[in-house]
Amino acid sequence: MLAARTAALERGWSMEAATFVAALAGGIALLLLPSISCVSRDALHLVGCIPMVPGAFATKAILGFFAMTTLHPTAAGETFLTALDNTLRATFTLGALGTGLAIPTLLLRLRGVE
Repeated sequence: MLAARTAALERGWSMEAATFVAALAGGIALLLLPSISCVSRDALHLVGCIPMVPGAFATKAILGFFAMTTLHPTAAGETFLTALDNTLRATFTLGALGTGLAIPTLLLRLRGVE
């Protein structure tokens, strides 16, 4: 999954779009692979997604909001917008990750395959 996201990022896609496509590809691949005994598919989903969590965006967002709590923040408007941008990017990336993993399972349930 991380390789798919990296390839999409190298093609100029946004982090959110690349994460969605990589999670979708990983979810489809996991459903097509035969089930391994003693390992649940949910555990395999989690392992593949850990490197795709946008920790850098979340950290920058939190630090930006902490900078806003000082008595006299410098460039308050710019700091707030940057923190808000990082918050939205982290939120949308996590949403894309969850949605991309859920779509294959939901489509198979709708078709009655599982």
